[in-house]
Amino acid sequence: MIFIAARFRIKPEYADDWPAISGPFTEATRAEPGNLWFDWARSLDDPDEYFLLEAFVDDEAGAAHVTSAHFKHAQEELPRHLAETPRIVNTNVHGQEWSELGELAVTA
Repeated sequence: MIFIAARFRIKPEYADDWPAISGPFTEATRAEPGNLWFDWARSLDDPDEYFLLEAFVDDEAGAAHVTSAHFKHAQEELPRHLAETPRIVNTNVHGQEWSELGELAVTA
């Protein structure tokens, strides 16, 4: 799978509204047949920063994502809300699911 982690610094005046601003893009991406997950989280240290974890089944699904109409729309609309260009880690990983963090296993 393609696994992507990205950091988005949002302009302070838009930070609280970022979930709604990015909502249509998020929903459309989650509906893509090759998307495994597309999840946002807000930083605990910086209220103007959001993290995006996303995954696609393979390179073909990733290519379909970046050439989709909703991706192109996001390229036009989202940057005006950003304080800087997002930073990204993009890698291929074996499997298509989350693994358990055995070091913090929960036992009954």
